[in-house]
Amino acid sequence: MTTIQAINLTKRYGTTLAVDDLSFTIEPGRVTGFLGPNGAGKSTTMRMMLGLDRPSGGSVRVGGKPYSELRHPLRTIGALLDAKAVHGGRTARNHLLCLAQSNGIGRARVEEVMETVGLTAVAKRRVGGFSLGMGQRLGIAAALLGDPEILMFDEPVNGLDPEGIRWIRTLMRGLAAEGRTVFVSSHLMSEMAQTADHLIVIGKGRLIADTGVQDFIARSSQSYVRVRSPRMAQLAPLLTGAELSAHGDHMRVIGLPASKIGDVAAGAGIALHELTVVEPTLEAAYMELTKDSVEYAGETVPA
Repeated sequence: MTTIQAINLTKRYGTTLAVDDLSFTIEPGRVTGFLGPNGAGKSTTMRMMLGLDRPSGGSVRVGGKPYSELRHPLRTIGALLDAKAVHGGRTARNHLLCLAQSNGIGRARVEEVMETVGLTAVAKRRVGGFSLGMGQRLGIAAALLGDPEILMFDEPVNGLDPEGIRWIRTLMRGLAAEGRTVFVSSHLMSEMAQTADHLIVIGKGRLIADTGVQDFIARSSQSYVRVRSPRMAQLAPLLTGAELSAHGDHMRVIGLPASKIGDVAAGAGIALHELTVVEPTLEAAYMELTKDSVEYAGETVPA
């Protein structure tokens, strides 16, 4: 199967540096998540990968070739970047037929992908009347049309209900299990934690991390014990050797196991109302690692 390489990829819009000397490789056989705050350069990067924007510097190679040199692009890369970029007057079937005919793909494949994404029953409806979720499914059908080796999705679960989100998660993991290259951008950390095997994280156009999901979580965050007690002021000095921080009605304790905290409290006759081990999550690790790359930040309420 086929890899995608971004090599020193750079994009300027006037004085704005949207993508800054970005290099990474997307490997087949796994789902690679593409993460970053708003304005990080994710969509610009994906557009350059598909030849929709010209890089100011650097290049992208698809199986060793620029996208423009692919003989049958739709058979190599299937992409969903903007589900709304469809002629609203066409039916779902006719939209896919137009794409198929321009790429030498038979009508049977159109029917097959409509069945795959669950749109067969609305194949004759005009796309302009589709809900956001139905539009996403149509965009995914278009991406699958050429039975490509590479799939690229930008926010594919937008507008999908819980059943639809589970479906696209299963679909992406199934495509990767077949040996295909799957690259997906999303802001939903809970979904990425369940779907992605590998992560590429960028901020302000620069690479922050290129690593496995579990390694990213382990490297960027740590577990702590959440403690609540009516006698917090008396308990805190007894927890020697720990890192303590107050957060409203509770305290975070790093460096002591919950069992030790419980024993200390019991020995001092201090009641505990909560003693919870909080394990690191992808969301916590992501927020920690990208905190200096956020373009628009509001006030954070401690958990």
